[in-house]
Amino acid sequence: MVHSYRYHQLKKGDRQHVEEEEVLLSSLMCAASSDSFDVESDGVATNVNAKAYLCSSISNGTICCDRSSMRSDVCVMKGDVRTHSASSSIFLFTSRNNNSVMNKVSSLVDKDEELHREKIKPYTRKWETSVMDSIDELGLIAKTENSRINHHCDVMHDVPAVFFSTGGYTGNVYHEFNDGILPLYITSQHFKKKVVFVILDYHKWWIMKYGNILSLLSDYPAIDFSGDKKTHCFPEAIAGLRIHDELTVDPSLMQENKSIVDFRNFLDRAYWPRIKSMIKGEERGAQKKLELKAHSSKKNLKQVHEATLKKPKLVILSRNGSRAITNENLLVKMAEKIGFRVEVMRPEPTTELARIYRALNSSEVMIGVHGAAMTHFLFMKPGSVFIQVIPLGTEWAADAYYGEPARKLGLKYIGYQILPRESSLYDRYDKNDPVLRDPRSVSDKGWQYTKSIYLDNQNVRLNLGRFQRRLLRAYRYSIAKVNSRYHLQSQ
Repeated sequence: MVHSYRYHQLKKGDRQHVEEEEVLLSSLMCAASSDSFDVESDGVATNVNAKAYLCSSISNGTICCDRSSMRSDVCVMKGDVRTHSASSSIFLFTSRNNNSVMNKVSSLVDKDEELHREKIKPYTRKWETSVMDSIDELGLIAKTENSRINHHCDVMHDVPAVFFSTGGYTGNVYHEFNDGILPLYITSQHFKKKVVFVILDYHKWWIMKYGNILSLLSDYPAIDFSGDKKTHCFPEAIAGLRIHDELTVDPSLMQENKSIVDFRNFLDRAYWPRIKSMIKGEERGAQKKLELKAHSSKKNLKQVHEATLKKPKLVILSRNGSRAITNENLLVKMAEKIGFRVEVMRPEPTTELARIYRALNSSEVMIGVHGAAMTHFLFMKPGSVFIQVIPLGTEWAADAYYGEPARKLGLKYIGYQILPRESSLYDRYDKNDPVLRDPRSVSDKGWQYTKSIYLDNQNVRLNLGRFQRRLLRAYRYSIAKVNSRYHLQSQ
């Protein structure tokens, strides 16, 4: 499923307005901390380490919100932090002698009243009103320590908590990684698993699907914020996730210069235990087959196996419905004739990610038509080849959301822009129609035009002669890499 926000580019005036509105920080509570950053009146932090985020260093009894990003807000609470799911709130209980700013605020209210309140929707698409309207809102409330008697702790935690939402566009693999998993890694990996995840818009299937990843980020079971009525107490809480760009990690913003390659290595550690168990099961099955074929010599079987391994592997991520390759069977035959081992995968929402990871991690080349499934390029080893077939009307999005991130990962990216004759739209429109001749002018009319014409009602019939040139290029590159690896293993 593809949505308008993935193709919509903010107009210059819109972007300026958003930035001017969102750059203001919750400076009252940040200024209350003697350890917090120096914040000027325009919201731009000074004297801040390049690797440090706003609000990453605050003192006890402090709430600090960084609203400077156009993509997401992040708030930090430090001290006596307690959940209250009934009111969708997190309380911070603090002494009114904590600092001078808090004294000024607390002197205006009764001792049991709140001192300060912030609101946040912990999801990473804050510019997109339509989806943010569906995200649960959290209240972050500072109160005097006298009022905590009514909010006793049911569960005490000695590690920080990270609050985030798995609502919104969760269910689409692009959004699950771009808006959720990658930001979660960026925000929490430095805790070295000593962190608790508290989830709004909680889904059990999401926990099961990404359990391998979550177990490497946290030693503790995730908490369903609205479903768990207990009061959980933490020494620190982060509400919201940090996000850098489309499907990437910016090392200039990470401790130890962590990059998207480090994230991919992290995925390796997450999925290999499961993959190893798959391999063992297959080996047992293969052994039984060998016993049934006792008349075949082990030498011949070994030679066949080695010859197969020396062929570079190509995975085709196949689509059903719109943007399918209608002559996919001929593509497979051509690729095999060139010399590839070909595997056709049709990922479904229920397909175990470890299986997809295993297939792509062991491949030299991946081919797929632009769409959410292209997110799986993250599973490929740097140096592998990613060929994205780009239907009419999807040029900008194909490069921005998959092409450029793939290059950052170190993949050899090839964007195959189809010609009008390769589109099923060619049979439905006059050859001079803007739909074929100038797709950008059609997309500029609005999202509904892009969606109804180019995304939902377009298939691809590859010009195999034209596509073959890209495939041969990928083969020559891959065969050299495979042979090099094979010789190293044989030594």
